[in-house]
Amino acid sequence: MSNTTTKPSRREVRAAASEYIYNLTGQPFPNSHKVYVEGTQDNVRVGMREITLSDTFIGGTEENPVFEPNAPIRVYDTSGPYTDPDFKLDVRKGLEKYREKWIESRGDTEILDSVTSQFSQQRMADEGLDHIRFEHLPKIRRAKAGKNVTQMHYARQGIVTPEMEYVA
Repeated sequence: MSNTTTKPSRREVRAAASEYIYNLTGQPFPNSHKVYVEGTQDNVRVGMREITLSDTFIGGTEENPVFEPNAPIRVYDTSGPYTDPDFKLDVRKGLEKYREKWIESRGDTEILDSVTSQFSQQRMADEGLDHIRFEHLPKIRRAKAGKNVTQMHYARQGIVTPEMEYVA
């Protein structure tokens, strides 16, 4: 009697991975829900998690305990939109370009016609990778000539960017 198991083929593994990705859904955390805190600047919405706390035992007896309710607390939610029940998850399309309007409004970057690194050009030319390539590739940006587009540069100029407000 032999205990041989058949290892799935690469094609079967890829098919299973693809099915998993297409059926992926976001799940909220228990005893909490997603909330957004609006910023002072346009389009700044910071995802937070409001956590429901259990009541605190403050006295009484075993048969008749006395509890005090606790207010929920808010914490920064690093899960992005994936725990928002209103978010329609599609990993092939990627996430919303949340910062795009902020970057465009500064007017100090430009969009490149194509990728410029040799590695990226080789990868784009490799048709064997087409089946795993994302549908919506991001537009590649760079600073316009003579411009500095770092958050440090903006801060030194006294400019509070939406990105700074978001992280604050």
